[in-house]
Amino acid sequence: MLGILYDIHGNLDALEGVLADAGEIGIDRWLLGGDYGTPSPYPLETLDRLRGLPNATWIRGNGERWLREPATDRPEVVETYERFRDQVTADVVDWLYNLPPEAALDGILYVHGSPLADDESFAAEPQEGEERLLVGARDRTIVFGHSHLQFRRPGPDGTDLVNPGSVGMPLDGDTRAAWALRPADGEPKLRRTVYDVTPAVEKMREYDWGERVAERLLNGRDP
Repeated sequence: MLGILYDIHGNLDALEGVLADAGEIGIDRWLLGGDYGTPSPYPLETLDRLRGLPNATWIRGNGERWLREPATDRPEVVETYERFRDQVTADVVDWLYNLPPEAALDGILYVHGSPLADDESFAAEPQEGEERLLVGARDRTIVFGHSHLQFRRPGPDGTDLVNPGSVGMPLDGDTRAAWALRPADGEPKLRRTVYDVTPAVEKMREYDWGERVAERLLNGRDP
């Protein structure tokens, strides 16, 4: 059974809750969909925990790409990355940056944002012109994240769009950690895991930039 984890963002408390839940239901392989832990209070701890998972396929998110390609259109993001530049060593940065942008497992395509870009994602409701995000993909299931919104819906050109949501920072009004699983030869299933958000909130509030993140964790949406 495949466990599908996206957008952890260094929330180690949420990750540990999900992994405990996964252990109880027999997850034995993993798809890790990007935006793991840099920058965050627990970048190395998050990566170490993920690297210990068996049979894991990793892809790169925009968070990993920004380690080498700064988001120049978002100065607040550039400032945060500069502040935490020394959180991980150069060899870890190289490894994260060089992860593949997509993976295909059992006929399903996994990307971070969309086949077009890691920082452009499908909306929860159909949008005019969204077929451009497919870059020609059709008649298949596409799993993606980035927006931190858990949903599944039909997409254009015969696609089935699945967003597992965010493990570490859900933004759909539900504070539970969001992820997905896929039984062998089965359909992806969305899942939520309850965890105690208090330690993660308290840790974020130690940082002068962390109050917005803390409010996201408490409310499951942008403040």
